[in-house]
Amino acid sequence: MKKILISAIFLLTLMISANSQEKASRTFSGLTSSHMYVDSRPWTRWWWFASVIDKPSVADNLGWLRDNGFGGVEIAWVYPLNRMKKDTVHYTPRQEWLSPEWSGMVVYAKHCADSLGLGCDFTFGSLWPFGDTKVPFDEATMNMTDPSWRQDIAASWDYPKKGYVIDHLSRKSFFHYAERTGNALKPALKGSLSGLFCDSWEVETKFLSTPGFPEKFENRYQYPLTSYRDSLYSNNEPYRSVRYDYMKLISEYVINEFYKPFTQKSHELGAYSRAQCAGAPCDIISSYAAVDIPETEALLYEPAYANIVASAAGLTGKKVVSSETFTCLYGWPRIHHSEEQTADLKLLADALFANGVNQIIWHGKPFNPAGVDTVKFYASVHVGKSGNLAKEIPDFNRYMEKVSSYMKMGVAFSEVAVYLPTEDKWIAGELPVDKQFIWAWGEYEHRYTYLPDELKAYRPLWINGDFLNKAVYKNGRLQVGDFSFSLLYVDVKYMDVMVLERVAELAAQGLPVCLKQIPAEPGFHKSAEKYQKLVEKLQQGPHVRSSISGFGNISPLVTGTEKFDFWCRQSEDGLYFFFANPRSQHLTFPLEYGQSLNDKTDRYSIEINFRGKAIPVFLKFAPYQSLLLKLDNQDNVSMIDITFTSKIPKYKVRVKNGKEKWEVEPKKK
Repeated sequence: MKKILISAIFLLTLMISANSQEKASRTFSGLTSSHMYVDSRPWTRWWWFASVIDKPSVADNLGWLRDNGFGGVEIAWVYPLNRMKKDTVHYTPRQEWLSPEWSGMVVYAKHCADSLGLGCDFTFGSLWPFGDTKVPFDEATMNMTDPSWRQDIAASWDYPKKGYVIDHLSRKSFFHYAERTGNALKPALKGSLSGLFCDSWEVETKFLSTPGFPEKFENRYQYPLTSYRDSLYSNNEPYRSVRYDYMKLISEYVINEFYKPFTQKSHELGAYSRAQCAGAPCDIISSYAAVDIPETEALLYEPAYANIVASAAGLTGKKVVSSETFTCLYGWPRIHHSEEQTADLKLLADALFANGVNQIIWHGKPFNPAGVDTVKFYASVHVGKSGNLAKEIPDFNRYMEKVSSYMKMGVAFSEVAVYLPTEDKWIAGELPVDKQFIWAWGEYEHRYTYLPDELKAYRPLWINGDFLNKAVYKNGRLQVGDFSFSLLYVDVKYMDVMVLERVAELAAQGLPVCLKQIPAEPGFHKSAEKYQKLVEKLQQGPHVRSSISGFGNISPLVTGTEKFDFWCRQSEDGLYFFFANPRSQHLTFPLEYGQSLNDKTDRYSIEINFRGKAIPVFLKFAPYQSLLLKLDNQDNVSMIDITFTSKIPKYKVRVKNGKEKWEVEPKKK
């Protein structure tokens, strides 16, 4: 009976695909995020471990996901399970990578997803960075200090075979790789619209180079990089200045030779691009602006990092901000695996909603044979039929779907743009040792870049030099993308001369600028006289102040928010506010197990300032609950019910050294 049902599903999907052939020749002019996500149900990453993938198991996995409130999957191809035992002797049978048999199973999965009303995206390769066994030595990622070195890609679908990571600074290398990968995926990109996904940057970044880079550097900056590369990461001068020049040119390569070609190739294949640019050595706002769906990740990146991603989306008029969510929630790796508490997950999801995310991607679902749930993925919460979360996943997904749907309405709203301190981070070099991970060493990542505390009530958004150049000051407002600002806030040690010139120009036009400190010029060759004149011009702007309090006509959006985070969207019928439970504030990696446990109700009086009116509101946060509020165009306030009604974890209280400590109630033996 089960085989008959699966065959029927497959025939139905073939019919759906046949009726959708015309969609394969899509043009992406006018394509919006609503075409990419038909609703706001959470998706999940779906790991296919290198093995023989069979149709009954594909249908079983997808059917369970549909029944548990998921809206789609992102298929990610990884190593065979014996790799976790470092077994390089025994070959796990599998469909060969990018073979017709492999493509056939991918097509079946897409058809099956279509028949169940699920979306289906595809990681554009196996493992994390792009690369495979067919990347030639001269198209692999390079290190300028060691011509014989190339970065291996080992733990992929082809394990135990090794290949190379592609040169991410060369569009030629990317397009050669994309040709074979795209051809294998192309049959599955028919039917409903799919995305091609690029995970966070896991390419070696120290001394990154590509053929012709040293020559281009010397031509651009009029001095040889080779004279300084051995101490490029020193915090002494002139190396800090050289490092800025190096990072500025690397940034151009990363964006123009990798992220833009990735989106171009996605469109050529009839797909959209979705990417995590986290960790990439580049101007992070401009890199996220180069893809169709910008994505953050948590908790390896704190929720506050999503502010940058959401800002990039709004600056380019993109409505969806996705997040790889619940990665390594309690630590790295396998901490409390399959014992996760939904209330802890909700704590993180709410923190992300309050920082601009509106599409959750669970991390995630391992591929399992039909009828079983024994395969686990080591670095995630477990999405499956077993484990502590299983019974609560449907209710939790419905909660996240509802909040996400409201957080997609209209556009993100703020009166204040804050200049992202990119120059500061490029010059700063390495993170403090206690802030580094195995995979994260550089300040350039903006892993710990936070909005100024004094601006919290304004709910500001980030902006960079590229978008200041695109912005128009009109009718007393700075307008760019979906955003319209009343004020630019600048608090940086360094600012590129071209950016300073643009800020001074906008200030001269009348843009209010809060200038907290006078920046210095970065880079090896300085234009001291020109820079000083620009500083003086900026300071003479008609509305330039050193304190935010100096702008009496620009009020905080919401006062009284010191204890909790919030996000605001403006639609045709008013403002929508998401207020995260106070315990979702300042989350850092890793969460403590049971960190959400709480029996306290928090009450706050706030004021919403909008259209010259101060509207008082009383907020009551019940334990575990966040709030969703609507302020309509007639200044009426209403609460939208987003109560999460799943069971609350049990807990007990003990007193130690005069302090209360919340603990999970131990399981009965």
